[in-house]
Amino acid sequence: MSKTIKPYKDSELGKKEQVAKMFDNISEDYDGLNRVISLGIDVSWRKKVVKLVGINKPQQILDIATGTGDLALMMADLNPTKIVGLDISEGMLEVGKQKVAKANLTDKIDMIVGDSENIPFEDNTFDAITVSFGVRNFENLDKGLTEILRVLKPGGVFIFSTLSEGTLYELKSAWAQVDDDQHVIDYKTSIELKQLFNSPRSILIEQQEQDIVLEYENVLHLVHELKGLGANYVPKKRNKGLAGKDKWKKMTTSYQDFQEPNGVYPATYKVFSGLLVKLTD
Repeated sequence: MSKTIKPYKDSELGKKEQVAKMFDNISEDYDGLNRVISLGIDVSWRKKVVKLVGINKPQQILDIATGTGDLALMMADLNPTKIVGLDISEGMLEVGKQKVAKANLTDKIDMIVGDSENIPFEDNTFDAITVSFGVRNFENLDKGLTEILRVLKPGGVFIFSTLSEGTLYELKSAWAQVDDDQHVIDYKTSIELKQLFNSPRSILIEQQEQDIVLEYENVLHLVHELKGLGANYVPKKRNKGLAGKDKWKKMTTSYQDFQEPNGVYPATYKVFSGLLVKLTD
């Protein structure tokens, strides 16, 4: 499969272009590296999403940050008129299109390149909108939510999951012993997320926050997996280069404070999920 890779240095790109380029580069390996999926965590979430979406029997569904299209494919069982998978990465969409074609669902699912903060559809188009762990890559979450509510029909549902403050606190703590640069993404707190999703135009009627702890053989294993999932992109990082050997050694030594008796290294992922309903315009 050929991939479209933009021939620019990261320093020459804005955040959206950097995110698109990053996911283009990892698209062929993304599904294989995503342990959240392989451990069944994300599969369980997707099954819940499909059940919630299906309650209102939606005819038009939009899956934002669709990636390689797994959630869009699962929602095809709801027999809607159309599902649109939207993503900023052409590489991820190419993988998704192959899956859609293999499932003989090209008449049901459209996979299109698009910006979540400038959704290419008219007002009040969709009965249901979903975002599965893609919220972290919004450049402006307020603007993204405004766009989502614009294209969502009154009474329609928006179901999402995202990582919240406390995610990778072990790695963040270890790096804090090395320097004051930012090496781990700053996620919004659950309070901030609740305030964001409860607005004059919407109401958050269901939410849940849970800790998921994955275990790693060593710190390098963790860092390699984060890179493979595109979770190592830190927009506020001052030093864009790789950390020096001494800094890496100090960080990994500091991480040993969290090492479990059986020798594995834990990493905590705090997942915030919710269901939002759009109020009448």
